[in-house]
Amino acid sequence: MTSPSGRPLPQPTLRSAEFWASGADGVLRVARCGRCERLTHPCPAACPHCRSRDIEMAAVSGRAVVVALTVNEQQWLPSLPPPYVIAIVALDDDPAVRLTTNIVGCDAADVSIGSRVRVTFEKADDDIWIPLFELDPDAIDRGTVPEPEDLSGRLRARPSSSKFEESVAITGIGQSRVGRRLMVDPLTLTVDACEAAVADAGLTFEDIDGLVTYPGGATAGGLTEGGIMPVEEILRIRPTWVNGGNEFPGQNGSIVAAMLAVSAGLCRHVLCYRTVWESSHAALVREGRWHSPNARATGMMEGRAPYGAMSAANWIALCASHYFHRYGGGRETLGRIAVTARTNAAANPEAVYRNPITLDDYFSARMISSPFGLYDCDVPVDGAVAVIVSAADTAPDRPHPPVFVEAVGTQIMETLSWDQGTLTHLPQSLGPSAHLWSRTDFGPDDADVGLLYDGFTFNALSWLEGLGFCEPGGAADFIGDGSAISLGGRLPLNPHGGQLSAGRLHGYGFVREAVLQLRQEADGRQVDDARLAVVTSGGGVPSGAILLRR
Repeated sequence: MTSPSGRPLPQPTLRSAEFWASGADGVLRVARCGRCERLTHPCPAACPHCRSRDIEMAAVSGRAVVVALTVNEQQWLPSLPPPYVIAIVALDDDPAVRLTTNIVGCDAADVSIGSRVRVTFEKADDDIWIPLFELDPDAIDRGTVPEPEDLSGRLRARPSSSKFEESVAITGIGQSRVGRRLMVDPLTLTVDACEAAVADAGLTFEDIDGLVTYPGGATAGGLTEGGIMPVEEILRIRPTWVNGGNEFPGQNGSIVAAMLAVSAGLCRHVLCYRTVWESSHAALVREGRWHSPNARATGMMEGRAPYGAMSAANWIALCASHYFHRYGGGRETLGRIAVTARTNAAANPEAVYRNPITLDDYFSARMISSPFGLYDCDVPVDGAVAVIVSAADTAPDRPHPPVFVEAVGTQIMETLSWDQGTLTHLPQSLGPSAHLWSRTDFGPDDADVGLLYDGFTFNALSWLEGLGFCEPGGAADFIGDGSAISLGGRLPLNPHGGQLSAGRLHGYGFVREAVLQLRQEADGRQVDDARLAVVTSGGGVPSGAILLRR
């Protein structure tokens, strides 16, 4: 459902209704704690600062500073034509409180990080007034951009000297066909990948006693085969443990869950799988063969859809804009990541896009959501990947060299939000990275290959810095002309082409490539004597990291 101006309408909840209605009298209101008097957005059930339940909606000045912005050039919605400016603004009343919004009433070129703005409202429905912002004509100076969150004191000490990671191994991997618009039922792809992984591990389906997937259930948009139930209905392995959901520490957190089940003695061999069919789904929608309900925006989209921020391209571009404002540099660093991915993909016969691109090609491509152009974005595909997690004591019986788990990084250290917490990097890339290294004696200098989630080029940049391969703001110097992240470089990055060129297999593809590299089976793109691989997943909130060794 849309407003008269074409904006998707939010679905107010019992907690958010007063926020959306506050513009009726032209006054912006956000939640305030009656005990500590701190402001919070969106309205919480209890104060996140003192946990008081005394929460009220309080009037604020409506003045703010732009702390991140992107000019969206992509037509996500037929009713909301681009270009338009999506921004995150920090309220003058408390800069820790931010709103995702649009900047209206001016040319995009007139807005920058540090611009002072004031609220204005658009009536979208009888009970919904959408807060937008315009340049503040009364401002006489530029605003101050808040400093990054200090995470240094949040890392928890290891609770035990023992590690569950020591009791598990990855013994099998499998992949279905991968391609654009395969028009194959996703369950078929799932079964193909599962059969390949079980065979690769030298097992039979009768040996499998656990099933786990991400995200499980009937997630929309071609992002799942349907979850555990339809797969078990086909395989009928009668598992002793199952799990599926979308709130793991990244997509590969489902594999970590399998490790925990095996280490606890609940299972011996867990089949983990991940299926996407985004490319075919998008084609069916375009052809009118797949109908989606025209409903109001709910969940995390409640505060984004009304502003046309429909894609992770918009949300992550906002962080990239803040990064470049704080640390300097520009798109060339992102371009080096994109060019390297395509160069690597040329040696991978499974990659979707293998034709080389140059830095000139990168800059010439159409813009999607500044600073992202076409080659900054990964490639939606159809395909499935499966991974077998086994008890470590079964590894000698398997036909391939086992890949062992050295450590995982799963701790939440950052505010779980796309706009209220980390702005300098991809949200949730910093906390899991610090946690990973706290569970091992290895460090960044020991890693031989990086399989770093690259839903967008900036994701990979964030992981490089979060994991400590370079300091915050140091990616440009680290990457240089691209040789440092190429095969033979200091840290070969995504030798298979990553999601930018090999295709978006949503995290699991990086685990499969890491296993191939550590087994020395990555023909044509093998990193010499690869012994330690760091793998990350999660294109935002939440995310996680895994350190694998041979």
